[in-house]
Amino acid sequence: MKRLHLLFSAALLINLLIGCSATNRLTMGVTDPAMVTLSPEAKKIGIINRSLPSEKNKNADKIDQILSAEGKMLDLHGAQAAVEALSRALEQNGAFEEIKIIDDEEIKKGLGILPASLSWDEVERLCRENEVDVIFSLALYDTDTRVSYNLTTLQLPNDLGIKVNVPAHELQLNTLIKNGWRIYDLNRQWLADEFLCEGQVFVSGKGINPVKAYEAIQNRKEAVMERSTILGESYTNRLLPTRRRIARDYFVRGNGNFEIAKRRAQAGDWDGAAELWQLEVNNPKPKIAGRACYNMAIINEINGNLDAAIEWASKSYVDYRNRDALRYLNTLRFRQSQDDILREQLTSR
Repeated sequence: MKRLHLLFSAALLINLLIGCSATNRLTMGVTDPAMVTLSPEAKKIGIINRSLPSEKNKNADKIDQILSAEGKMLDLHGAQAAVEALSRALEQNGAFEEIKIIDDEEIKKGLGILPASLSWDEVERLCRENEVDVIFSLALYDTDTRVSYNLTTLQLPNDLGIKVNVPAHELQLNTLIKNGWRIYDLNRQWLADEFLCEGQVFVSGKGINPVKAYEAIQNRKEAVMERSTILGESYTNRLLPTRRRIARDYFVRGNGNFEIAKRRAQAGDWDGAAELWQLEVNNPKPKIAGRACYNMAIINEINGNLDAAIEWASKSYVDYRNRDALRYLNTLRFRQSQDDILREQLTSR
Protein backbone atom coordinates (compact mmCIF):
# COMPACT_ATOMS: atom_id res chain seq x y z
CA MET A 1 0.00 0.00 0.00
CA LYS A 2 2.84 2.36 0.86
CA ARG A 3 4.56 1.57 -2.43
CA LEU A 4 1.34 2.28 -4.35
CA HIS A 5 1.04 5.62 -2.58
CA LEU A 6 4.65 6.50 -3.55
CA LEU A 7 4.04 5.60 -7.17
CA PHE A 8 0.88 7.70 -7.27
CA SER A 9 2.72 10.64 -5.70
CA ALA A 10 5.56 10.36 -8.21
CA ALA A 11 3.14 10.26 -11.16
CA LEU A 12 1.29 13.28 -9.79
CA LEU A 13 4.55 15.19 -9.37
CA ILE A 14 5.60 14.41 -12.94
CA ASN A 15 2.26 15.61 -14.28
CA LEU A 16 2.53 18.81 -12.26
CA LEU A 17 6.04 19.46 -13.56
CA ILE A 18 4.94 18.87 -17.15
CA GLY A 19 1.89 21.04 -16.68
CA CYS A 20 3.98 23.84 -15.20
CA SER A 21 6.65 23.76 -17.88
CA ALA A 22 7.30 27.13 -19.49
CA THR A 23 7.85 25.56 -22.89
CA ASN A 24 6.31 23.13 -25.35
CA ARG A 25 8.20 21.11 -27.95
CA LEU A 26 7.66 20.98 -31.68
CA THR A 27 9.43 19.07 -34.45
CA MET A 28 10.04 20.03 -38.05
CA GLY A 29 11.75 18.52 -41.08
CA VAL A 30 14.98 19.99 -42.41
CA THR A 31 17.28 19.10 -45.31
CA ASP A 32 20.98 18.76 -44.58
CA PRO A 33 23.60 19.14 -47.33
CA ALA A 34 25.36 16.09 -48.69
CA MET A 35 28.33 14.96 -46.65
CA VAL A 36 30.50 14.98 -49.80
CA THR A 37 30.71 17.91 -52.20
CA LEU A 38 32.24 17.60 -55.67
CA SER A 39 33.30 20.47 -57.91
CA PRO A 40 30.58 21.74 -60.30
CA GLU A 41 32.69 20.58 -63.26
CA ALA A 42 32.66 16.97 -62.09
CA LYS A 43 30.55 15.23 -64.73
CA LYS A 44 32.55 12.10 -65.66
CA ILE A 45 33.37 9.54 -62.98
CA GLY A 46 35.99 6.80 -62.96
CA ILE A 47 35.91 3.95 -60.43
CA ILE A 48 38.98 1.88 -59.56
CA ASN A 49 39.44 -1.12 -57.31
CA ARG A 50 42.68 -0.81 -55.34
CA SER A 51 41.89 -3.64 -52.95
CA LEU A 52 43.51 -7.07 -53.09
CA PRO A 53 42.51 -10.21 -51.20
CA SER A 54 44.51 -10.20 -47.96
CA GLU A 55 46.52 -13.18 -46.77
CA LYS A 56 44.40 -15.03 -44.25
CA ASN A 57 45.86 -16.64 -41.12
CA LYS A 58 46.74 -20.23 -41.73
CA ASN A 59 47.12 -22.92 -39.07
CA ALA A 60 46.62 -26.61 -38.57
CA ASP A 61 42.83 -26.51 -38.17
CA LYS A 62 41.17 -27.75 -41.35
CA ILE A 63 38.23 -25.37 -41.06
CA ASP A 64 40.63 -22.43 -40.83
CA GLN A 65 42.42 -23.70 -43.93
CA ILE A 66 39.13 -23.95 -45.80
CA LEU A 67 38.08 -20.45 -44.73
CA SER A 68 41.51 -19.03 -45.63
CA ALA A 69 41.26 -20.37 -49.17
CA GLU A 70 37.63 -19.31 -49.56
CA GLY A 71 38.30 -15.89 -48.03
CA LYS A 72 40.51 -14.84 -50.92
CA MET A 73 37.74 -15.54 -53.42
CA LEU A 74 35.19 -13.80 -51.22
CA ASP A 75 37.40 -10.71 -51.09
CA LEU A 76 37.94 -10.76 -54.85
CA HIS A 77 34.30 -11.23 -55.80
CA GLY A 78 32.96 -9.06 -52.97
CA ALA A 79 35.10 -6.10 -54.03
CA GLN A 80 33.91 -6.52 -57.60
CA ALA A 81 30.28 -6.59 -56.42
CA ALA A 82 30.79 -3.39 -54.39
CA VAL A 83 32.39 -1.54 -57.32
CA GLU A 84 29.69 -2.62 -59.79
CA ALA A 85 26.95 -1.65 -57.31
CA LEU A 86 28.52 1.80 -56.86
CA SER A 87 28.66 2.23 -60.65
CA ARG A 88 24.95 1.40 -61.03
CA ALA A 89 23.98 3.70 -58.17
CA LEU A 90 25.96 6.62 -59.63
CA GLU A 91 24.25 6.10 -62.99
CA GLN A 92 20.86 6.18 -61.28
CA ASN A 93 21.89 9.37 -59.48
CA GLY A 94 21.51 11.22 -62.79
CA ALA A 95 23.95 13.99 -61.90
CA PHE A 96 26.82 12.62 -64.00
CA GLU A 97 27.30 12.23 -67.75
CA GLU A 98 29.39 9.07 -67.70
CA ILE A 99 30.50 6.37 -65.26
CA LYS A 100 33.51 4.14 -66.02
CA ILE A 101 35.01 1.21 -64.14
CA ILE A 102 38.76 1.52 -64.67
CA ASP A 103 41.12 -1.46 -64.66
CA ASP A 104 44.63 -0.03 -64.31
CA GLU A 105 47.47 -2.44 -63.55
CA GLU A 106 49.93 0.38 -62.83
CA ILE A 107 48.06 1.44 -59.69
CA LYS A 108 49.58 -0.11 -56.58
CA LYS A 109 46.96 -1.98 -54.59
CA GLY A 110 46.52 -2.42 -50.87
CA LEU A 111 46.79 -5.78 -49.14
CA GLY A 112 44.01 -5.98 -46.56
CA ILE A 113 44.82 -2.51 -45.21
CA LEU A 114 43.93 1.01 -46.27
CA PRO A 115 46.79 1.99 -48.62
CA ALA A 116 48.35 5.43 -48.94
CA SER A 117 46.40 7.93 -51.02
CA LEU A 118 47.13 8.17 -54.71
CA SER A 119 49.50 10.94 -55.73
CA TRP A 120 47.98 13.74 -57.76
CA ASP A 121 50.26 12.76 -60.66
CA GLU A 122 48.62 9.32 -60.63
CA VAL A 123 45.15 10.86 -60.36
CA GLU A 124 45.87 13.21 -63.25
CA ARG A 125 47.14 10.34 -65.42
CA LEU A 126 44.07 8.21 -64.65
CA CYS A 127 41.73 11.08 -65.42
CA ARG A 128 43.53 12.02 -68.63
CA GLU A 129 43.80 8.47 -69.99
CA ASN A 130 40.19 7.64 -69.16
CA GLU A 131 38.69 11.10 -69.85
CA VAL A 132 37.11 11.49 -66.41
CA ASP A 133 37.05 14.30 -63.81
CA VAL A 134 36.79 12.38 -60.55
CA ILE A 135 38.18 9.07 -59.30
CA PHE A 136 36.19 6.93 -56.86
CA SER A 137 38.55 4.40 -55.31
CA LEU A 138 37.68 1.24 -53.39
CA ALA A 139 40.88 1.44 -51.39
CA LEU A 140 40.06 -1.39 -49.00
CA TYR A 141 37.89 -4.49 -49.12
CA ASP A 142 38.40 -7.24 -46.58
CA THR A 143 36.39 -10.03 -44.99
CA ASP A 144 37.23 -11.24 -41.50
CA THR A 145 35.43 -14.37 -40.38
CA ARG A 146 35.10 -15.41 -36.74
CA VAL A 147 34.38 -19.08 -36.10
CA SER A 148 32.58 -20.53 -33.08
CA TYR A 149 31.53 -24.07 -32.27
CA ASN A 150 28.70 -25.45 -30.15
CA LEU A 151 28.03 -29.03 -29.20
CA THR A 152 24.48 -29.94 -30.13
CA THR A 153 22.42 -32.83 -31.48
CA LEU A 154 21.33 -33.71 -34.98
CA GLN A 155 18.58 -36.08 -36.16
CA LEU A 156 19.93 -38.74 -38.52
CA PRO A 157 18.34 -42.00 -39.72
CA ASN A 158 19.74 -45.19 -38.18
CA ASP A 159 20.10 -48.55 -39.94
CA LEU A 160 16.33 -49.06 -39.66
CA GLY A 161 15.58 -45.68 -41.21
CA ILE A 162 14.37 -44.22 -37.94
CA LYS A 163 15.61 -40.74 -37.12
CA VAL A 164 17.48 -40.53 -33.84
CA ASN A 165 19.39 -37.76 -32.09
CA VAL A 166 23.17 -38.06 -32.42
CA PRO A 167 25.93 -35.82 -31.04
CA ALA A 168 26.80 -33.05 -33.51
CA HIS A 169 28.71 -29.83 -33.98
CA GLU A 170 27.13 -26.49 -34.81
CA LEU A 171 29.47 -24.18 -36.72
CA GLN A 172 28.73 -20.44 -36.63
CA LEU A 173 30.47 -18.05 -39.01
CA ASN A 174 30.28 -14.30 -38.38
CA THR A 175 31.84 -12.46 -41.34
CA LEU A 176 32.77 -8.80 -40.97
CA ILE A 177 33.03 -6.97 -44.32
CA LYS A 178 35.17 -3.85 -44.32
CA ASN A 179 35.08 -1.22 -47.08
CA GLY A 180 37.32 1.82 -47.44
CA TRP A 181 36.43 4.44 -50.06
CA ARG A 182 38.20 7.57 -51.31
CA ILE A 183 37.15 10.22 -53.83
CA TYR A 184 39.74 12.27 -55.73
CA ASP A 185 38.43 15.47 -57.35
CA LEU A 186 40.98 16.51 -59.97
CA ASN A 187 39.44 19.93 -60.72
CA ARG A 188 40.07 21.13 -57.18
CA GLN A 189 42.92 18.69 -56.50
CA TRP A 190 41.44 17.64 -53.20
CA LEU A 191 40.53 14.43 -51.47
CA ALA A 192 36.77 14.93 -51.42
CA ASP A 193 36.09 11.97 -49.13
CA GLU A 194 37.68 9.15 -47.16
CA PHE A 195 35.18 6.81 -45.59
CA LEU A 196 35.30 3.44 -43.85
CA CYS A 197 32.16 1.31 -43.48
CA GLU A 198 31.35 -2.20 -42.31
CA GLY A 199 28.71 -4.87 -42.75
CA GLN A 200 28.13 -8.29 -41.18
CA VAL A 201 26.92 -11.66 -42.42
CA PHE A 202 26.02 -14.45 -39.98
CA VAL A 203 25.49 -18.09 -41.06
CA SER A 204 25.47 -21.45 -39.28
CA GLY A 205 25.31 -25.17 -40.02
CA LYS A 206 25.20 -28.53 -38.22
CA GLY A 207 27.11 -31.75 -38.85
CA ILE A 208 28.62 -34.79 -37.15
CA ASN A 209 32.00 -33.02 -37.23
CA PRO A 210 33.11 -29.41 -37.92
CA VAL A 211 33.84 -30.05 -41.59
CA LYS A 212 30.41 -31.60 -42.16
CA ALA A 213 28.89 -28.65 -40.28
CA TYR A 214 30.66 -26.31 -42.69
CA GLU A 215 29.41 -28.29 -45.68
CA ALA A 216 25.85 -27.86 -44.34
CA ILE A 217 26.12 -24.07 -44.55
CA GLN A 218 24.31 -22.74 -47.58
CA ASN A 219 24.31 -19.41 -49.42
CA ARG A 220 27.23 -17.91 -47.46
CA LYS A 221 28.87 -16.52 -50.60
CA GLU A 222 25.55 -15.16 -51.87
CA ALA A 223 24.95 -13.43 -48.53
CA VAL A 224 28.41 -11.81 -48.62
CA MET A 225 27.87 -10.68 -52.22
CA GLU A 226 24.48 -9.21 -51.33
CA ARG A 227 25.91 -7.33 -48.36
CA SER A 228 28.82 -6.05 -50.47
CA THR A 229 26.37 -4.81 -53.08
CA ILE A 230 24.44 -2.92 -50.40
CA LEU A 231 27.65 -1.33 -49.10
CA GLY A 232 28.59 -0.18 -52.62
CA GLU A 233 25.14 1.25 -53.34
CA SER A 234 24.80 2.99 -49.99
CA TYR A 235 28.11 4.82 -50.41
CA THR A 236 26.42 7.10 -52.95
CA ASN A 237 24.17 8.38 -50.15
CA ARG A 238 27.09 10.54 -49.04
CA LEU A 239 26.59 12.55 -52.25
CA LEU A 240 22.91 13.23 -51.54
CA PRO A 241 21.16 15.72 -49.24
CA THR A 242 19.43 14.06 -46.30
CA ARG A 243 16.14 14.76 -44.54
CA ARG A 244 15.81 14.60 -40.76
CA ARG A 245 13.57 15.82 -37.94
CA ILE A 246 14.71 18.48 -35.49
CA ALA A 247 13.14 19.52 -32.18
CA ARG A 248 12.57 23.06 -30.92
CA ASP A 249 11.14 24.38 -27.65
CA TYR A 250 8.94 27.48 -27.65
CA PHE A 251 7.54 29.46 -24.73
CA VAL A 252 3.90 28.94 -23.70
CA ARG A 253 3.85 30.88 -20.41
CA GLY A 254 4.10 34.59 -19.69
CA ASN A 255 0.61 36.08 -19.86
CA GLY A 256 -2.81 35.48 -21.38
CA ASN A 257 -1.62 35.93 -24.96
CA PHE A 258 0.93 33.15 -24.48
CA GLU A 259 -1.81 30.84 -23.19
CA ILE A 260 -4.02 31.51 -26.21
CA ALA A 261 -1.05 31.26 -28.59
CA LYS A 262 -0.24 27.87 -27.05
CA ARG A 263 -3.69 26.54 -27.92
CA ARG A 264 -3.49 28.01 -31.44
CA ALA A 265 -0.12 26.30 -31.97
CA GLN A 266 -1.50 23.02 -30.66
CA ALA A 267 -4.33 23.32 -33.16
CA GLY A 268 -1.82 23.89 -35.97
CA ASP A 269 -2.51 27.62 -36.34
CA TRP A 270 1.10 28.79 -36.09
CA ASP A 271 0.46 32.06 -37.90
CA GLY A 272 -2.31 32.84 -35.43
CA ALA A 273 0.05 32.08 -32.54
CA ALA A 274 2.67 34.37 -34.09
CA GLU A 275 0.16 37.24 -34.20
CA LEU A 276 -0.13 37.08 -30.41
CA TRP A 277 3.63 36.71 -29.85
CA GLN A 278 4.17 39.76 -32.05
CA LEU A 279 1.95 41.79 -29.70
CA GLU A 280 4.30 41.01 -26.79
CA VAL A 281 7.74 41.74 -28.31
CA ASN A 282 7.74 45.21 -26.70
CA ASN A 283 6.10 44.17 -23.43
CA PRO A 284 7.39 46.32 -20.53
CA LYS A 285 8.35 43.15 -18.69
CA PRO A 286 11.74 42.05 -20.13
CA LYS A 287 11.08 38.38 -19.44
CA ILE A 288 7.85 38.35 -21.44
CA ALA A 289 9.31 40.45 -24.26
CA GLY A 290 12.35 38.15 -24.45
CA ARG A 291 10.16 35.07 -24.71
CA ALA A 292 8.01 36.71 -27.39
CA CYS A 293 11.10 37.58 -29.45
CA TYR A 294 12.37 34.02 -29.01
CA ASN A 295 9.06 32.62 -30.27
CA MET A 296 9.17 34.98 -33.24
CA ALA A 297 12.51 33.39 -34.12
CA ILE A 298 10.79 29.99 -33.92
CA ILE A 299 7.98 30.93 -36.30
CA ASN A 300 10.43 32.39 -38.80
CA GLU A 301 12.49 29.20 -38.74
CA ILE A 302 9.31 27.22 -39.30
CA ASN A 303 8.56 29.42 -42.32
CA GLY A 304 12.12 29.02 -43.67
CA ASN A 305 13.24 32.61 -43.04
CA LEU A 306 16.51 32.00 -41.21
CA ASP A 307 17.73 35.60 -41.54
CA ALA A 308 14.68 36.90 -39.67
CA ALA A 309 14.91 34.04 -37.16
CA ILE A 310 18.51 35.04 -36.38
CA GLU A 311 17.49 38.68 -35.93
CA TRP A 312 14.73 37.77 -33.47
CA ALA A 313 16.89 35.34 -31.50
CA SER A 314 19.63 37.97 -31.29
CA LYS A 315 17.13 40.57 -30.05
CA SER A 316 15.84 38.14 -27.41
CA TYR A 317 19.35 37.59 -26.06
CA VAL A 318 20.90 41.05 -26.50
CA ASP A 319 17.93 43.23 -25.50
CA TYR A 320 16.26 40.97 -22.92
CA ARG A 321 19.04 38.61 -21.73
CA ASN A 322 17.19 35.44 -22.58
CA ARG A 323 19.93 32.84 -22.11
CA ASP A 324 18.05 30.20 -24.10
CA ALA A 325 18.15 32.57 -27.04
CA LEU A 326 21.96 32.50 -27.19
CA ARG A 327 22.03 28.72 -27.64
CA TYR A 328 19.27 28.97 -30.19
CA LEU A 329 21.11 31.76 -32.01
CA ASN A 330 24.20 29.56 -32.43
CA THR A 331 22.01 26.71 -33.67
CA LEU A 332 20.38 28.98 -36.24
CA ARG A 333 23.72 30.28 -37.48
CA PHE A 334 24.98 26.74 -38.00
CA ARG A 335 21.77 25.83 -39.82
CA GLN A 336 22.17 28.86 -42.04
CA SER A 337 25.73 27.81 -42.95
CA GLN A 338 24.41 24.33 -43.81
CA ASP A 339 21.70 25.87 -45.97
CA ASP A 340 24.32 27.88 -47.84
CA ILE A 341 26.25 24.67 -48.57
CA LEU A 342 23.06 22.91 -49.66
CA ARG A 343 22.14 25.77 -51.98
CA GLU A 344 25.60 25.67 -53.55
CA GLN A 345 25.36 21.89 -54.02
CA LEU A 346 21.95 22.10 -55.68
CA THR A 347 23.08 24.92 -57.96
CA SER A 348 26.11 22.95 -59.17
CA ARG A 349 24.12 19.81 -60.00
